[in-house]
Amino acid sequence: QVQLVESGGGLVQSGGSLRLSCAASGRTFSGYYMGWFRQAPGKEREFAAAISRSGSTTHYAESVKGRFTISRDNAKNTVYLQMNSLEPGDTAVYYCAAARALTTATMTKPGEYGYWGQGTQVTVSS
Repeated sequence: QVQLVESGGGLVQSGGSLRLSCAASGRTFSGYYMGWFRQAPGKEREFAAAISRSGSTTHYAESVKGRFTISRDNAKNTVYLQMNSLEPGDTAVYYCAAARALTTATMTKPGEYGYWGQGTQVTVSS
């Protein structure tokens, strides 16, 4: 079992920045791939970013590439999502998720992740 708790969401103006954190407890954090997803009202949950167990490899959705950065600190059992140049279209509930095994083909699929946090709201005003 892995328990995940997100924090850092809030209200920000367009062009602003936020840093989300996801603290993990339970099984060995470094044994899990980590991902960030988001879900806007009335829309399906969509992939934003993922990071390998060591943090050496990252992957981003095209919609956030160049603006968002995923990172992790295995000593602190925490994964981060730095979000810059935020746009109103980034407004959503953001979720972190953990998976024991992922490939490039599967890391964007919510069903591949076995553990989820409760989500944190990010609202970007225009």
